[in-house]
Amino acid sequence: MISLKELPRGCAGEIIALKLTGSIKRRLLDLGLVPGTRIKVAFPSPLGDPKAYYIRGTTLAFRANEALSIMVRRLDP
Repeated sequence: MISLKELPRGCAGEIIALKLTGSIKRRLLDLGLVPGTRIKVAFPSPLGDPKAYYIRGTTLAFRANEALSIMVRRLDP
């Protein structure tokens, strides 16, 4: 299990857990970041933060501190 921030560009992972609390956690759950969901690293912003991710047919961007709190299991070798 690694954080979403550690997942290399172009690789996919499966969300395992959110290490967040309160309204931020609720918002991410509402956006579909629930355990078992597949997520793929799309591309970084020009300055490297935030980074874009493909999830459930859409593209979402997360800052590094948010991505550190999203735990995933890497699916690609």
